This record gives sequence, structure tokens and C-alpha cells, in this order.
Amino acid sequence: MTETVAPRWLRWWFPQVPAERIAMLRILVGTYSVLYFGVRLPYWLSFARHRAVQFRPVGVLSALDAPLDSTAYQALVLLTFVGSVFFLLGFWYRGVAPLFAACLFVVLTYANSWGGILHTDNLWLLHVVILSLAPAADVFSLDARRASVPVSPHFKYGWAIRLMCGVCVCVYFLAALAKLENAGWGFIEGASLRNYVAIDNVRKIELGSPHSAFAALFLPYPAVFQFLAAGSLALELGAPLVMLNQKAAKLWSIAMWSFHVGVLALMAILFLYPVTFIAFAPFFHTERLAPLLQRCLGKDRPKKASAISPS
Repeated sequence: MTETVAPRWLRWWFPQVPAERIAMLRILVGTYSVLYFGVRLPYWLSFARHRAVQFRPVGVLSALDAPLDSTAYQALVLLTFVGSVFFLLGFWYRGVAPLFAACLFVVLTYANSWGGILHTDNLWLLHVVILSLAPAADVFSLDARRASVPVSPHFKYGWAIRLMCGVCVCVYFLAALAKLENAGWGFIEGASLRNYVAIDNVRKIELGSPHSAFAALFLPYPAVFQFLAAGSLALELGAPLVMLNQKAAKLWSIAMWSFHVGVLALMAILFLYPVTFIAFAPFFHTERLAPLLQRCLGKDRPKKASAISPS
């Protein structure tokens, strides 16, 4: 696929990018996976002890008429955690990474099959799946240490990053459609958002759950919630458009991260993957973090790629 022959849209979808960029994305997503899944290991394992009457299979597990064997499920959870470590290190990547993604898919679906469906981990899962199918371990990995083959910028690294950006904006666009379906265009007036923030915090106070210490300061001012409602809806509806411009994508990423910080401040609801900013990392040249990685590993700074990285 040469630049003079391939159509413009094809070159856009398959940009030539350095292997370091997708490798750093693998390391960022892999680090999140190891820490997040590891810390919540008791939570994932707890579903092996739930009563069968609570089981309501969803998604790919819909065909099940009973919970998985407890021992088999616990083994699956532990295999998923080990797979996350291998994913991070880039060890046996071509075989282990897809296996890890499949196991994670099943574990998250199984966790959603007990009466409460959560969507907060979906974007993380999608990014893991995409990276598991891409050559994301050609550098900065144990596989690369064994191969020791020079790697040049190539379009085979670009499609996965473009797809990671695409699923990210789609997730937020779907969130906007959900707002419009539930509240209509009247959502931009801010009243429904203000009521939701108030009710959510009162409920948490009554239940003794962590709640926002700032919500009460802003609730007397409807204009604040009108601004927040209109701004969040505009950002989410316009999300697909940022795929066309890298600078706009970076500004949008910062704005969406600020939105999640605001949700945390006003409602004490933590969307961990976006708040870490890893969810938006595909919109940035993550290879610029390579010198920091090299210093952490006690190695010299790698030579700069001769090819110019496209946006």
C-alpha cells in the first residue's frame, strides 16, 4: 500500500506510525489491566459464591441455563489475571493477547450476569481486544528482546490506533443518544441533570455511601447545570467529528477528561479508565513517553525514527 496508489481514505485509516506508539499504548492499557483487575480480584472471584437463583446471563453467555462451575470460573479469573501480565510484558503476545482478551470478555460478561449490568468497563475491554489483534509487541516487549529485529514505521500499526480512537468516540456518541432518548432535547436546559445530581447524592447520604462534598454548593444555581448539560451533550454528539482533526481530538480528550472529573466531584462516581486518561491516549503521540520508559528501565534513549509520524 504505497502513498501514490492507495486512496486517501485508505491512507487515513492505515497511517504509517512508529511501532513505539502502539507499544506504549499496549503498556498503558496493560498496566491499567494488571492493576485494575488485580486489585478487584476478590470482586471477580466472589461471583463463584453467588446463589444460582440470582444468575441472569447476558451477552455471549445468554445461552447458559446455570452458572459456571465455581472451580472452573475461579480458574478463568486467575487465567485472565496472568494473561493481563503477559499482555503488559508482551510475552508470547500473538497467542496470549487474544486469549487474554477473550477471557476478559467472558469474565466481565459473567460479572454483568447477576442482576446489575455495568457499562463502565466496556471501553477498556474494546481497547484490549483491538490491541490483542494488532502487532503491539514488536518493540518494548519480551518478544522483541528475543527477536532483536529493527522495526520501522508502518501502516500495520496505524489501523489499530485509528480503531481505538473510533470506538472511543462511538462510546461517547452513544451516551449522547441515551441522554436524548431518556430526557429529549430538554436535557440541555439542565433541570434533569440537576435533579439527578441532587437525588443521587441524597440517596447516597441516606445509605451511608460516599457522596459529593461539592454538590450542595452548586445545586442552588440552575445556570451551572444548564452549562454542564449543554456542554456535555455537545461534546458527546460531536465526538465523531474529532476523528477528522488531531488538534481537535486532543482538545476534545482534555474536555471529556474534565467532564469525568466533574462527575466525580459532583456525584462521587468514578469512571476510572477515562479519569486515568488512558482511554484518550490513542489520540496522542504516545511514543513520546518512550524516553521515560527507557530511563525507568535504565536504558539509553532510543534513536528517533527517521520517518515523520502523521497525525
